[in-house]
Formats: sequence, structure tokens, C-alpha cells
Amino acid sequence: MKSNKTGIARIIHATFNSLRGIKMAWRYEAAFRQDLLLATVLVVIAVSLEITLSERLLLILTVFILLITELLNSAVEAVVDRVGAEFHELSGRAKDIASAAVFFALVLMAVVWGSVLFAVAGF
Repeated sequence: MKSNKTGIARIIHATFNSLRGIKMAWRYEAAFRQDLLLATVLVVIAVSLEITLSERLLLILTVFILLITELLNSAVEAVVDRVGAEFHELSGRAKDIASAAVFFALVLMAVVWGSVLFAVAGF
């Protein structure tokens, strides 16, 4: 249902929708809960490291990319599951492609974190 709200009312309404989405992801998606807990730990580590602001922001950026990708993956899975429980090649393809996006976000995060930590260690 499309909202007729405009301006600041639309922004407030959209913010509440987003917060509800985060709450639903936390409640129903184990992978999101795991990623959010990992993100919390990694952000604390990123803030506590003696690194440049650019390095810190890069580390935190990759964490948010992972969370965003996981939310989109969960949304794809929910829509596919809503369409039907029976197997369909396109449904499987959609879920696998969304999962691959999460995989690439994890690889990106691992490479960036590994590179920054490697440089901080003086290697």
C-alpha cells in the first residue's frame, strides 16, 4: 500500500518501516542475528584499533555492506517462500544468487580486514 505522506512525514514513516524491517530480520533470520553480532564485535574492534580514520571507515563500511547484503538476501528468500513452497528452478536460482551476494560481501570484508590488520601488524 502506497503512503500519501510527503516531506518529513514520509521520512518518519519510512524510518519506522525500516526499524520494523530490522526487528523482523532479527526475529526470523538466524543469519542476520549472527551477522549483527559479528558486526557489533568488529565495529568495537575497528574503533579500538590505532589506525587512520580512512582505515577505520573502510573496516566499518565492509561490515555494513555485509549487513545490507544479508538483509537483501533475507528479503529475496521471504518473497520466494511467499510465492510457493514447491521447488521451482527460478526460485532456487534467486535464493542461490542472493546467497552468493552474501558470500562476496563476506569475502570483501575478510580481504579488507585482513589487509588492514596485516598492514597494522607491520608486514
